[in-house]
Amino acid sequence: MPQLVFVEGQPPRLGEQWVDEYLRFTAARLRPNSVLAQAFDLKVFFTVVGKPPVGVGTADVLAFIEQQREPRHGGNVVRLVDGEQGLAASTIKRRLATVTSLFDYLLARGVCERQPVPRSMTPRSRSLRGSPLVRAPKRLPQVLSPGEAVALMGALRTERDRAMVTLMLHAGLRRCEVLGLRLADIQLGDGRVFVHQGKGGHERIVPVVDAFFTHLAAYLTTERPPECDTGLVFVVLKGPRRGMPLSAAGLDEVLAGARGRAGLRHATCHELRHTCFTRLREAGMALEAIQAQAGHANLETTRIYLHLSNDWLADQYRDAMQVLSDIYPPIEEGPRP
Repeated sequence: MPQLVFVEGQPPRLGEQWVDEYLRFTAARLRPNSVLAQAFDLKVFFTVVGKPPVGVGTADVLAFIEQQREPRHGGNVVRLVDGEQGLAASTIKRRLATVTSLFDYLLARGVCERQPVPRSMTPRSRSLRGSPLVRAPKRLPQVLSPGEAVALMGALRTERDRAMVTLMLHAGLRRCEVLGLRLADIQLGDGRVFVHQGKGGHERIVPVVDAFFTHLAAYLTTERPPECDTGLVFVVLKGPRRGMPLSAAGLDEVLAGARGRAGLRHATCHELRHTCFTRLREAGMALEAIQAQAGHANLETTRIYLHLSNDWLADQYRDAMQVLSDIYPPIEEGPRP
């Protein structure tokens, strides 16, 4: 039974030579949270398979997929979001990606002779892409309506909280980017902020609405404890951790309280980010500009906001039908039944 072992200053270990070497290798390439996620995925895989890496075959991988799809809490319990009983397809796909990466490493090292994780369920001769091992349905994320956004902002109690929510709702920053913002990152003269802790370690400079700087000035003047010595912008305002950097749990608690007071059923940090880019697209902002604002490495990730935007598809459809109406005669409608 593999056990995760943590030693300060070192990557996590599972007690298996080649898996631990892979984790040491990947720790030099990825951020700590990504390494931790990979270590947990590998722990789950080898717990289920019960074999060392050199003994894993394709049949073991397929059996692992079946096991992950089994009901977690009995046959009568399903997730409301997708009606499924086992783990989410996206979770299984992520774990398979981690296992695939491990065996790619072992192939490069000459430890294994072949990759046990099949690329697809269809022979390559029949299809270039093949049928995926796990089908993960693509669902559109939730966004806030203009009324919900106004209600949420009105339910916030401090200028600190208004500044943080403004960064997510009107500039599209991630939760970790808001919490990692430093005083030196504020570019007041240009109306921008420097994001140095973006996803994957990427940096970018993004413009921010004037309202953020108004809330920020009020927070720094009247709320931020003068004795705190951290360079981070957002800190705890009261309690035993007063003056210390605000945590992710603390920001989530702020949003949960505001949601309750505003009577909203949803308004997570990531939903605020989705709302920002949806509204920017509705206002006509180019996808490439939204990509730069969001810090997306791939434009395909940004294309989701085409579908979240209410007017884009309808406008495209009406323009196309207008062209077609000039080619084909109009359809005469008969009497309705």
